[in-house]
Amino acid sequence: MAGQMAHLETIPPRAAKYGELAEHLATRLEDCLMSNKLWPLYSHQVEAVDAARRGENVFVATPAASGKSLGYYLPVMQAMLNDLKATALYLAPTKALEQDQRRHISELFCPDIIARGEFETFDGDTPGPDRAVIRREARFILSNPDMLHAGILPNHQNWRRLLANLKYVIIDEAHLYRGIFGSHLALLLRRLRRICARYGARPQFILASATLSNPTEFAKALTGLDFTVISTDGSPYGSKDFIFWNPPLTDPAKSQRRSASAEATVIFTDLIARDIRSLTFARTRRLSEIIYVHARERLLKQAPDKAGRIKPYRAGYLPEDRRKIEKELFGGLLDGVVATSALELGIDIGSLDATVLTGYPGSVASAWQQAGRSGRRQQRSLSIMVARNDPMDQYFMRHPDFFFDSPSEAALVNPRNRYIADGHLMCAAWEMPLSPGDENYFGGGYGERLADLLDRGLLKERRGRYYLSA
Repeated sequence: MAGQMAHLETIPPRAAKYGELAEHLATRLEDCLMSNKLWPLYSHQVEAVDAARRGENVFVATPAASGKSLGYYLPVMQAMLNDLKATALYLAPTKALEQDQRRHISELFCPDIIARGEFETFDGDTPGPDRAVIRREARFILSNPDMLHAGILPNHQNWRRLLANLKYVIIDEAHLYRGIFGSHLALLLRRLRRICARYGARPQFILASATLSNPTEFAKALTGLDFTVISTDGSPYGSKDFIFWNPPLTDPAKSQRRSASAEATVIFTDLIARDIRSLTFARTRRLSEIIYVHARERLLKQAPDKAGRIKPYRAGYLPEDRRKIEKELFGGLLDGVVATSALELGIDIGSLDATVLTGYPGSVASAWQQAGRSGRRQQRSLSIMVARNDPMDQYFMRHPDFFFDSPSEAALVNPRNRYIADGHLMCAAWEMPLSPGDENYFGGGYGERLADLLDRGLLKERRGRYYLSA
């Protein structure tokens, strides 16, 4: 087995660096932090809160488990204490992350700062009868881009209370919004800013992300606004052993190796059998189920008492099943989970000792996000990346310095892409007739796209305003 260890990188521990706010928070807000042992604040949290309270848009780009959430919770909660009508919108890329943030708000700030019923998730899982109540009463909405696009903006008159009083928009795990996905979000956020302006609101934006190489340019492209970037992490860090694991050759003549999933199954089983709480990442839903089934079969022979303490986790499960697995993992009822990237994000799943990556996930940022799921309580942790038999994975096995010494990749979006922009401009026209002044939101190329949509008969002009054609 030792021969499969291509590289061992030991990442040393790091002590916390604290800061002091330029202006005190409300006493009961500080009391909440102290009672939950979250005081004093780390230096990057202080920078984020101070910048937000100065009226700046803030981008917190620090590693996993660094406490980024307080960087946006505290400005929001302080604003809600100062203004009883103030509202906030939180956007997450997954429903699981929405639910996790809702739980955090409930544990940290309810009912001392925000009352039950004033914060709620609003997504496809929200029961129909609850939606009107949420529109009427909630001040802190936790949702996702799909629901903003299909549920809130087209019905903005019904959401007037939220939009007219919107102080903050929070984009969590912002590094995921790159490429086509990110370009859609970029135009969606411009539509949101435009509708908010109709109701007299100009919300500040707070982005939270894994480390990126181009945070300033990315934040500007994503929102169309200028940002203060905070990228120096002040949180403590327990040491980590990061192993690159290369499966054994099965056919040396053809350089064929044992499959990464089979090797990950063995490693995951051995960790669980040794009472090491672990999370294994698989690249597909099918693969997560396969690893789980084989791991359970091995545990029934190797450690029967552990076989019932592992589960798979992926998109496609019923909401109540996903919530149950999350609670069991957080509460220590499970020793291990095999998951897709659905658990890569900043969901607090308790204290894990090890993570196993079944193949390189496609980017250095994602690899560190997955590895960062273990050791979230400052203890020593283990991460193992099992290589697949493809050129990229094998390159890393032979040149680990390229991985450990490389900065995270740049995140790129292009809201001027005509194939994406046209659809969003038509959506914007449906929400509220377009005008030449909307170039302030949609940027360069807006006039050209508008003229093209007119020529194609998709928009019609009347008195300087542009409407969606019937």
